[in-house]
Amino acid sequence: MMRKKFIRSAALILSAAFALSLAGCSSDKNNNDSTTEDTTPAAETSAETTSANADNGETSDAEILNFIPPEEGEKIVVITVKDYGEIKIKLFPEAAPEAVENFIGLAEMNYYDELIFHRVIPGFMIQGGDPRGDGTGGNSLWGGNFDGGIPEGLYHFSGAVAYANSAGPSTNGSQFYIVDTADSECYLGGVQNEDGSVYYYQTFEEAGISIPQNVAETYYEKGGTPSLDGGYTVFGQVFEGLDIVRQIAEVETDPSNDKPLKQVVMESVRVVEYTAEQ
Repeated sequence: MMRKKFIRSAALILSAAFALSLAGCSSDKNNNDSTTEDTTPAAETSAETTSANADNGETSDAEILNFIPPEEGEKIVVITVKDYGEIKIKLFPEAAPEAVENFIGLAEMNYYDELIFHRVIPGFMIQGGDPRGDGTGGNSLWGGNFDGGIPEGLYHFSGAVAYANSAGPSTNGSQFYIVDTADSECYLGGVQNEDGSVYYYQTFEEAGISIPQNVAETYYEKGGTPSLDGGYTVFGQVFEGLDIVRQIAEVETDPSNDKPLKQVVMESVRVVEYTAEQ
C-alpha cells in the first residue's frame, strides 16, 4: 500500500536542490584544498538512479542495516557540537569499508575539529566537513577523492550519515551530511512546473522509485529522503542525538546559500569504543 508523504514546507525542500555539493583533494585541511563546481542532486526532479537496493517492484524484503544498535566495544563516532550537545553515530564498516575507514582516519587526525555545519536545510539535512566552510573544499584520507560505492542495506532514513559528492560516489571526499526529516516525513522528489512552481511526488510509484516493501514501510515510519538512494554513500546512522540534529536544522540561515547566520561548530569529532553506559 502506498501512502502519502508529509513535508513540513515545500519551499524548504526546494532549496535542497543546492544542498549536497562538495569538493576536495589533498590531505591538508588547512592549506591544500582543491575546488570543484558547486553541484548537487536536483530536488525538483525524481532521482534517475533509484536505490541500488531496489528490487524492480517486487515485494520481497531487503536487509536493512541502519537501525542495528552498536555492540559493546565497537567503534562509534561522537560529534560534540558547541552549544548543542553530542551526536552519536554507528558506523557500518562491513557494508561500507572505505567510507568508514576514511571517516575514522580523518577524525583521528582531528580533521573535523572546529569545522562548521555550513549547509542546513530543515526537513532535509545538515551538511559539514568542509575546511573552507562554503561547500567547495575538503579531501579524503588519501589526499583525493575516493569511491565509496552504494552500500547494500543502508538507506537515507532520517539520521543516516552519508558523503556529499559532486558527481556520484566516486567523488567522495570529507564532506558529509546527516538526513533530517521528522518521523514519518518522506521526501520523494518532484518536478518543476512551467510556471515555476514545484509539484512534489506523493507516492513511491509516482516518483518512479522501486524499492522493497519493508524499505518503503520503514521510510513511512522513520522518515527520510529515498530520492537520494543510489546516488550517495551512506556509511553511518545516528543512534543518539537526533534531537540535536533537528535543533541544528532549525537555526536561522542565509536564504541564498542555506548557511547558518551563527556558526554551528563541531568542537570535536571523536572515534571511541561503545559502552552501554555511554
